[in-house]
Amino acid sequence: MKEGNQIFRSAVRADLEGIVGMLADDHLGRTRENPDLPLERSYEEAFLAISQDPNNELIVAERNGNLAGVLQLTFLPSLTYRGSWRAMIEGVRVAASMRGSGVGGGLIRHAIGLAEEKGCRLVQLTTDKGRPDAVRFYESLGFCTTHEGMKLRLDKGDGIE
Repeated sequence: MKEGNQIFRSAVRADLEGIVGMLADDHLGRTRENPDLPLERSYEEAFLAISQDPNNELIVAERNGNLAGVLQLTFLPSLTYRGSWRAMIEGVRVAASMRGSGVGGGLIRHAIGLAEEKGCRLVQLTTDKGRPDAVRFYESLGFCTTHEGMKLRLDKGDGIE
C-alpha cells in the first residue's frame, strides 16, 4: 500500500538487518537488541516464524527506497467480544532520521486498516512507560489507556534489561 511518498509492505529477509538496527536505536532498544553483524541466529529464527505464521505480519515502511519504520501485527482469535478477532501491534520503530515525519502514523493507520479488513473488533498495543512520547503519539491516533499492562520476565539472567 502507498501513502504519499511512503510504501507499506510485508518485510522480506533482506530487511532484517535494517529492522534490527531500528529496534536497537533508542534508549530502551540499546539494552534489548544486538544489531552487530552477523545477526544472532535468534533473529533469523524469529523472522522465519513470523513470516510463516498466517496470523502474524511484519510490516515495513519505505520512504524514498529506504527502510523508514517497522511494526509487527498479530491477529488473535478470542472468545471475548462474542468470539471476535483482535489485532495486537508490537515492536513499532521509526528510523531516527524519519521520526516526526509521519512514518509512524502511516504505519499505525495501515495496521488498523489491515485489522479492519480481517474483521477485528479492536486493535491493542502496549508501550513501555519509559516512552512518554510514544504514549502521546498513540493517544493522538485514538488509542486510549483502558487497561494496566503487566508482564512477567521469563528470561532472567540473560543480560538483557
